Amino acid sequence: MSQAKNTITIKQLVAAITGQLEPSQFQDYCPNGLQVQGGSEIKTLITGVTASQALIDAAVKHNADAVLVHHGYFWKGEDACLTGMKYRRIKTLMDNNINLLAYHLPLDAHPVLGNNSQLAQLLGLTVEGGLQPGEARPVGNVGSLNPPMSAADFSQRVKQVLNREPLLIGDDETMIARVAWCTGAAQGYIEQAVAAGADLFLSGEISEPTVHTARELGIHYMAAGHHATERYGVKALGEWLAAEFGLVHHFVDIDNPV
Repeated sequence: MSQAKNTITIKQLVAAITGQLEPSQFQDYCPNGLQVQGGSEIKTLITGVTASQALIDAAVKHNADAVLVHHGYFWKGEDACLTGMKYRRIKTLMDNNINLLAYHLPLDAHPVLGNNSQLAQLLGLTVEGGLQPGEARPVGNVGSLNPPMSAADFSQRVKQVLNREPLLIGDDETMIARVAWCTGAAQGYIEQAVAAGADLFLSGEISEPTVHTARELGIHYMAAGHHATERYGVKALGEWLAAEFGLVHHFVDIDNPV
């Protein structure tokens, strides 16, 4: 938590995040930026992974002016009607004059504050390039693990850092030197990880076909948790905003085992 020194406008907050994350450079599955408008002045900022009711209730408790998340609302293919769960969430925001800002792929890809960059720092991975060749703003990375270690030892490191038991597909004793990673539901990038020459591919979630793909293509695969791998980007962004503008900032980690 940080202590407040200043108040800024919501326009200033959006402009600062836009300057950092450049959301217009991404073709995303949801709108990035201000999703629900609240008050015009920002003093207290809440950050979290997903704009769940529990996170919004925490924002109300902290008398927050804005909530900043990785997973917001209005996804492609989602029912547009404001009923049920979505109505209750948005009503709570509006009744309490709280702004909701969400940034998806731009927050994955940022080379310093992004989910993948932050995870690399925590796990001791050196970024050497993007997982999607030719992409100026890749949402996944490939790099090295120095010194190399067994798959079992790397799994233990992930467990200690993320406080979550990862699922490892592959032989425990194989030495891992080159790693590809992409946080969240990125298991579909496993073939790009193979093409990049990775010994192991780490993402948040696993699907049934991922096991067979890993075995047949000869790559280790690690599912370390969608929520667990994506806690760090939005927290880093909130800390940067707090330092830049003197805001009160609370990162609220709503437990999620997935």
